[in-house]
Amino acid sequence: METTADDATVPGTAGTVVYRPARPEDREALAGLDGSFTTASVFHVAVTDEGFSMRQTPVDPPVHKVFPDEDDDADEDGDPELNRTVVAFDGDELCGFVKISFAPWNARLTIRDIAVASAWRGKGVGRALMDQASDFARERGAGHMWLEVSNINAPAVRAYLRMGFVFCGLDTSLYDGTESAGEQALFMARWLH
Repeated sequence: METTADDATVPGTAGTVVYRPARPEDREALAGLDGSFTTASVFHVAVTDEGFSMRQTPVDPPVHKVFPDEDDDADEDGDPELNRTVVAFDGDELCGFVKISFAPWNARLTIRDIAVASAWRGKGVGRALMDQASDFARERGAGHMWLEVSNINAPAVRAYLRMGFVFCGLDTSLYDGTESAGEQALFMARWLH
């Protein structure tokens, strides 16, 4: 742990990047972070009478996804014992963030949102943010971490697999009626014990 000049506890640092709970003054930077991605492959989900199959498939041209703006301030209004946003800053530059929530009834920590600025991708920021989420999960007694990701976000799926997440379910209709209609939601989990 590191302390700042104002003696507030900071969850951790890595190199010049500082990881800490979000503050109200971070709201503008969080809203401005570009979480879009481009991928040359997607995870194709096929529905059969017996269930589902999934395979990574190349796409040409590559898919570029820009996420719609969300008005999601639930963690700011919710119980700080159950909800947290952790930010990663290098000086005044927001490198990324993770929004998490803990559900005591099933001891699950949900990754509600995670984004890393494009200039910081591939430099360990996403893994460090997930480590912060894991620490919060263990503090709360979570048995596992859970997240939802679109089947077209192959870069994120591959990153989550490298971080120890496994597929645990899917929903072929979650995005119907939204800008993401036609995509499928993949659910992934990582057990903490």
